[in-house]
Amino acid sequence: MPSFLPHKTINLGLDLRGGSHLLLDVEVSSVIEERVAALGDGVKSALREKRIRYVSFAEGERGVIFKLRDEADRAEALKAVRNVEQDTAVETLDDGRIQIQYTDLAIEDITKQTLSQSIEIVRRRVDETGTREPSIQRQGDSRIVLQLPGLEDPARIKELLGKTAKLSFHLVDDSVTQTGVQKPGTLLLPHKEQGGLKVGIKRRAAITGDMLTNATPSFQQGQPVVSFRLNGIGAKRFCDVSSQNVGRLFAIVLDGEVISSPVFREPICGGSAVISGSFTVEEANDLSLLLRAGALPAPLTVVEERTVGPSLGADSIASGQVAAVFGIVFVLLFMLVSYGRFGVYANGALIINIFLIFAVLSTLQATLTLPGIAGIILTIGMAVDANVLIFERIREEYLNGRSVMASVDSGYQQAMSTIVDANVTTLIAAVLLYSFGTGPIKGFAVTLAIGIVTSMFSAIMVTRLFIAHWLKTKKPGALNI
Repeated sequence: MPSFLPHKTINLGLDLRGGSHLLLDVEVSSVIEERVAALGDGVKSALREKRIRYVSFAEGERGVIFKLRDEADRAEALKAVRNVEQDTAVETLDDGRIQIQYTDLAIEDITKQTLSQSIEIVRRRVDETGTREPSIQRQGDSRIVLQLPGLEDPARIKELLGKTAKLSFHLVDDSVTQTGVQKPGTLLLPHKEQGGLKVGIKRRAAITGDMLTNATPSFQQGQPVVSFRLNGIGAKRFCDVSSQNVGRLFAIVLDGEVISSPVFREPICGGSAVISGSFTVEEANDLSLLLRAGALPAPLTVVEERTVGPSLGADSIASGQVAAVFGIVFVLLFMLVSYGRFGVYANGALIINIFLIFAVLSTLQATLTLPGIAGIILTIGMAVDANVLIFERIREEYLNGRSVMASVDSGYQQAMSTIVDANVTTLIAAVLLYSFGTGPIKGFAVTLAIGIVTSMFSAIMVTRLFIAHWLKTKKPGALNI
């Protein structure tokens, strides 16, 4: 085709093109654990500010429980912890302990937010690899369906999705590293480059991965590194931390592992720096990709994997083509035999309708699946439904003694309400199928909905244009349907 013509094509789904199907499980429980830990820190801080002491403090599945040293502090303690975080319920248990935990609505919101964010991060990571037209959909409360048409070996995709990519920068605590004993407010994490070594770091991160605005692979002294840039808040904080800690080690932590522990030689105030380590070129590319896409809120686990060969897709396309050809031929013959000249006009509108369906699908860059082909074939049969109603109404009006022109005009007007009712009810069914269905059902619903809209246009506007042109040029004295 010449370059000035539209060049978008329809994307073929997994069942037509072949590729990989992955079912991913999102570990929402880890996010809830983090939120509970943060709630516990907030409660401790609130009690510390009010100088309220406690004798026990424990974290549960959905909140924390603690026991006061002095019962006289109960009223003040309840007042202090109620303002720690929203969507929590505070109550006093039978044994006198105070419990703060997230409500059912809060847990549901955390789950939805985690799943939505995970889907978006998965989409970014897959798009960064150059994989074309992936299908990413939610399944149930904690799973994601990922379909990659044309990709038969998803090993690299699985490796990228298996990394949470939570990046943070921490100051190193040398005393913890030397003794190997973890103190309050510190962590002991393994070092990637030096096997067996555990590095003591401050628990509180100086810089977090969400402050990164860009990350690209590059080379420094002939070695692959990852260059990154921070946003305004991150750049200022990095400048302050590096200025106050010149000569000290700081740790770059990725997914609970220290990947590099350089020294602050001088203040870094430009908002950009590099992450160095024993990277290969591919590892540097993958790390920069992960950092650009963002960290997953929760780990992902591949619970199901299937590969669809392109030969199966070719067979499906061939079967769909045969079904479509038979469907079109039988409908064209039926309309031609039943309505003569008017059937020719209806058939012309049907051909235009098919072109319109594929035009809309390509414009929207929709993914065509085997159920989608079924939706198109069903639409071919339904497209002449409106013409049948109109032509039968025209025939009735003409047999009742009206003129040719009046019969045609009345036929279109009188049949319109019935046509609209029939198509709107079918459109409602298509919308519900798309809203509540999974991948294959959604594909069927999309083509069905598009077909309904285009068929109403072609069956009403296009056939009326053909008939009006015939009436104007031939001025027939009799109507033969």
